Amino acid sequence: MASVTSIHDKELSMHVERSENGMSASDDEFLKNFSDEDKERVIRKVDWRLLPMLVLLYLFAYIDKTNIGNAKIEGLLPSLGMTGEQYNIALAIFFVPYVIAEVPSNMILNRFKRPSVYLGLLISIWGVIMLCTGFVQDFNSLLAIRFLLGLFEAGFLPGAVLIISKWYLSGETQTRIAILYTSAASGGAFSGLLAFGIAKMDGLAGYEGWRWIFIIEGLATVVLGILSFFLLLDAPSLSSGWLSPSEIRYLEVRQIANSVRTERTQGVDWSAILSVLTDWKIYLLILGSWSNAVPNYAMKFTMPQIIKGMGFTSARAQLLTIPPYALGAISAFVFSVFADRYSWRMPFIVVPQVCQVVAFSILFTHAAEIEDNIALCYFGVCLACFGMYPILPGVNAWNVSNTPNPTKRAVGIGYLICMGNVGGIIGSFIYKPSEAPRYITGYGNSFAFASAGIIGCLILEFALFKLNRRKAFMSEDEIRERYTDNELDKMEERSPLFRYTL
Repeated sequence: MASVTSIHDKELSMHVERSENGMSASDDEFLKNFSDEDKERVIRKVDWRLLPMLVLLYLFAYIDKTNIGNAKIEGLLPSLGMTGEQYNIALAIFFVPYVIAEVPSNMILNRFKRPSVYLGLLISIWGVIMLCTGFVQDFNSLLAIRFLLGLFEAGFLPGAVLIISKWYLSGETQTRIAILYTSAASGGAFSGLLAFGIAKMDGLAGYEGWRWIFIIEGLATVVLGILSFFLLLDAPSLSSGWLSPSEIRYLEVRQIANSVRTERTQGVDWSAILSVLTDWKIYLLILGSWSNAVPNYAMKFTMPQIIKGMGFTSARAQLLTIPPYALGAISAFVFSVFADRYSWRMPFIVVPQVCQVVAFSILFTHAAEIEDNIALCYFGVCLACFGMYPILPGVNAWNVSNTPNPTKRAVGIGYLICMGNVGGIIGSFIYKPSEAPRYITGYGNSFAFASAGIIGCLILEFALFKLNRRKAFMSEDEIRERYTDNELDKMEERSPLFRYTL
């Protein structure tokens, strides 16, 4: 935790305009005198209280979103009379409301005094929807259920990232987002194991095994949603039961120190929305996000089928999805720890992207004879997962660290995740059953998006480096002579005092 403390101090010295950022002299003095040991202790307390619940919630969100892939190889398609690309359409329909609702949801959540109420409600509702998936009788009803699932699940991931950004400084966020996101990789592994066990209930009460997957997992989500009302943290000011007054003050004051002053608007803050939409940086981050979203969503819906195509039974294929996801969980955490330690995002995104390029090159060239290249192709699947999972924590932490305005940050988090999930729509269609086992379109598009992501991140790194060099030409005294504190606040990250995180 000593490295975390040094990051605290580095953050407080890097954004120099924050000393004029609405803090009183007593707050400034309090922050300077808060000991390193106390800083470590309070952050550790927040870690143990906040992260386990978010990880558990995202684990269930991930399982509920992707268990249709497990249900597919347990008989979903013939049971509902689905043919052709109807499965791909059922995957894609989820992302239509999922993408549209993410930004509005984060704007709503940002105004809630108690995020636990809002998120608990969303989780409980999508749990009921997931349960109902086990009772669908045809393709049309499956489409309706998937649409509703996407609508109510949309708010969770951007909401979780927003909550993390309210409790931690930007230099601490990537490791925490990675811990959250490892539950996605763990969810993939756990989903296969869970589906393997639940599918053995086939015939119980007259329901097929694939139906029990949705019913059991939906019931578990409903229970977790109800628990969220009581266990999910809200804000430091509402945490007097487990934080001391000085710890609450520290958590609040350091957020003020690292944000710009903004006037709270009534209704929709259109200026924040416009600022995000016209920010060139976020579009390069979106390109980076697609290097994860397109290959990842495509792979997670198809991995059981890919492994089954190697010649394994459905049960064995469910179990063999576990190692690739476990590797993804490990890589997401390890890369993020180093990214936070060195306060440098780009290399810890680009290296995983390069791993994806190698992985999909292997699969593209050898999957045509997959039964003769089982070890190599399975290695390709594992390497692809190893490369996918560090990217989302990286691009989101990069976005948070370069957005000092809290309102714009809330919108930007939602917009980046929203646009990233457009990749889910693309990914839903690139693995065509008619192309099995080679999946030319699937592996080829995954290779292309990973490559494009590398280019986007390198361009962003170079551009931010040049901007920081340009800002360094003026001293702080010269800047303060030219601009008032209010003008510097209004410039936000464009302020000559602000230094972009690379």
